[in-house]
Amino acid sequence: MPVASVARRLGVAPSTLRTWDRRYGLGPSRHTDGRHRRYGASDIGRLELMQRALLRGASTAEAARYALEQMPKSTPTRPVAEEPRPKASVRIDTPAGAVVLPAEESGDGDPIGASRLARRVSAAALAMDGGAVQRLLASGVADLGVLTAWEVVAQPVLTAFSPRWRGSEVGGEVEQLLAECVLATLVRATPVLDEPRNHRPVVLCGAPDERDTLALYALAAGLAGRGVGTQVFSAPLQTEVLAVAVRRSEPSATVLWAQRAAAADPRLFSRVSRGRNRSRLFACGAGWQHDVLPAKVEVLGDLPSAADRIEYVLFGRARRRENAVRG
Repeated sequence: MPVASVARRLGVAPSTLRTWDRRYGLGPSRHTDGRHRRYGASDIGRLELMQRALLRGASTAEAARYALEQMPKSTPTRPVAEEPRPKASVRIDTPAGAVVLPAEESGDGDPIGASRLARRVSAAALAMDGGAVQRLLASGVADLGVLTAWEVVAQPVLTAFSPRWRGSEVGGEVEQLLAECVLATLVRATPVLDEPRNHRPVVLCGAPDERDTLALYALAAGLAGRGVGTQVFSAPLQTEVLAVAVRRSEPSATVLWAQRAAAADPRLFSRVSRGRNRSRLFACGAGWQHDVLPAKVEVLGDLPSAADRIEYVLFGRARRRENAVRG
């Protein structure tokens, strides 16, 4: 996978992945034409281990060292720079056993405090304190804006507690609590527009077999903050039902979301665009493959850049950037 796709999958900025590569040797190991590099499954696995360690309180260097120890590279890696030894430690339970890592002492390298906030959200979720989770997420939305809060706080925490990385002490109830709290926060962060800038809505749809559609609510909230009206169909719908729902909405643009490759069927675009529907078509999510999509379909990047592009396509220029919407 290219760096942009991996960044979307992990919920971090591409620049963060490049920094981790340069400083800690956690970069892609596959080459295509000698210049472009791609992340393989083991590369992504190391990054997910690192991300989980970060969310449990490890410093960046310690998390990188832990990931490389758990999944060593076949070729020598650059040494991880030493950092001041933190004062506290936390226990991480992984499918491979329990590991104790030091907690981060300060937010160096994280000027907006996103890592610290993500760790606090994780701790509140583990304690099954839904009220605290929602208050922390609302604070993140107020301070960072809804799309940035999704990219650097909500999505990484959700990824860390996904079934793949559940330890023995973390059950499905934590993941469910997080999902419910994130959804509630995103709904509250979405203003109801009396007079949206677009006469016809932007339709945001999940692919029929896609279950992970919380990102659609984040995108809807970000667009609403710019005065762009949307219609969200996030629940899994059969293909024909989804096509009818889109056509009846008469949208100005249609965004189909697929996080998993198994759900990203390029034929969906021809189904939803039949008849009089002449809306702009967008594919969003890590599941889509550029080379198999119809030529009329534009692939969007992460959610902030997706909101930028949709706004530009509809209005020619951005009227204003997304503002934080206080719930």
